[in-house]
Amino acid sequence: MFFFTGSKTEEYHVNIMDEKELVNKGSLAACNLETLKISALSEICKLIGQAVHLDTTLSTILKVLHDILNMERATLVLLDPNRQRLAIKASYGLTIEEERRGIYGLSEGICGQIYQSGSPCVIPDIHSEPLFLNRTGARSQIRKEGLSFLGVPIKVEGAPVGVLTVDQLFGPEVSFEEDMSFLEILATLIGQFLMLHHAISQKEEKLVEENKSLKVELHSRFNRHYIIGRSRGMQEVFRTIEKVAPSRATVLLLGESGTGKELAARAIHEASARKEKAFIKVNCAALPENLLESELLGHDKGAFTGATAAKMGRFELADGGTIFLDEIGELPILLQAKLLRVLQEQQFERIGGTRTLSVDVRVIAATNVDLQTNVDQGLFRSDLYYRLNVVPLELPPLRARRSDIPLLLEYFLQSSNQRNDKKVMLAATALDFLIDYNWPGNVRELQNLIERMVILADDQVIRPGDLQIHMNGHPGPGLQKERPFCPPPVQKHVSLGSLQDLERQEVEASLRRNGWVQARAAKELGLTQRQIGYRIKKFRLTKPAFALDQ
Repeated sequence: MFFFTGSKTEEYHVNIMDEKELVNKGSLAACNLETLKISALSEICKLIGQAVHLDTTLSTILKVLHDILNMERATLVLLDPNRQRLAIKASYGLTIEEERRGIYGLSEGICGQIYQSGSPCVIPDIHSEPLFLNRTGARSQIRKEGLSFLGVPIKVEGAPVGVLTVDQLFGPEVSFEEDMSFLEILATLIGQFLMLHHAISQKEEKLVEENKSLKVELHSRFNRHYIIGRSRGMQEVFRTIEKVAPSRATVLLLGESGTGKELAARAIHEASARKEKAFIKVNCAALPENLLESELLGHDKGAFTGATAAKMGRFELADGGTIFLDEIGELPILLQAKLLRVLQEQQFERIGGTRTLSVDVRVIAATNVDLQTNVDQGLFRSDLYYRLNVVPLELPPLRARRSDIPLLLEYFLQSSNQRNDKKVMLAATALDFLIDYNWPGNVRELQNLIERMVILADDQVIRPGDLQIHMNGHPGPGLQKERPFCPPPVQKHVSLGSLQDLERQEVEASLRRNGWVQARAAKELGLTQRQIGYRIKKFRLTKPAFALDQ
């Protein structure tokens, strides 16, 4: 039975049943044969227009003949990939075993004769025809006298590629010419469908090959794991990835924000035996604390207000694969204990649930803060820290791998030009400035800068003067002329202490500017409220007495 959407569905089914009853009673004269044929061809055209899978569509086309025209058996025989024989590709009214037996030489039996001649054929009585091989055995038990057999060639671009065969469609009161006319139209539609499917398959194969070629090109141009970098620091990162990827060990990615920790996590996953399974990422700082547990572990129906249905957590979704926990240092202390259990036992319960779930998940965590300091301050569990810190991998900041900047610029500039349909280039003097720049935002800052320059560029060449606008903003309305271009000083050796002092000064200055309103300061700095709260505790910042009334 076929199913269709819209108000015509019931009418279509009723018509089929009515028409079947007329056919079964031998009363085709009372039924408009042309309507039947048009109805069948219409449904077949719909199938071809919506087709995705070749074999399923061909079988369904033959089923339409049964549902509308009361046909009992049909086969579609096509050339095999080696073009050495004919084999049943689809059928209706045959068992799987009967289908498997339907194999013929290119000139064997009736199918072979139709294929070789390229002409339709009618066998009025299969029992008296020696060329009818009945290899499938589908008609061995049929006692019907004078069972007729019809076949037409399937052609693609004028050349035979197969044969469509059916038992007589409309009964003895309808001429063979009527049957053959209908079958030839159907064979033409099937031939067009096969040609269309072949063209689509070739295009898909070409796209797959192009994708492979692009990956190989990227792999060869930008070293391993599709991460751009040839510097000594990145080579060490690649070596560590290759060593740790085949294992089940938890990896802790360290480094400043924007150094590519997510890309490294994905590279570890892709180089592991889990690459065919899911790679699930969770930003522990981006989700509110009251939702984070539900996101990680899931919840059962009715676990809390609004939980109208059960929900799988990220650990369940990552079963068999890898979960990437970004900004793990921002994980609330109460949730750290539950995460520790998942890491140690690979078991947990959903919120509101009583059933213990087991998962097989490889954990990769990342942070841009000093977790050891957080442990010392009681902000992070020491047992969880040691469980995460099995294999630490630190990604170098961009200022420590300046030799990679030209490669990154080339890649980001080419990608942005393609996306924005532009041909922006970089002047040599601008390249020198970008190499010397300190890049506090690392690779992410570089990528965003290139995208901004390409989109806003008034000229096809980016010069140092343009960089001042893109990196420092346009001059204010009170300024009469553009300030002279001055490259920022290069800090080749920056201590951890000095970086923390700078961070403390920025946070405190933002709080002062915003009247010590944490939400406003967090928005200005691009942080969440939990992140700025953590930094206030970390740097022991307190609101001055003179600011209490502000």
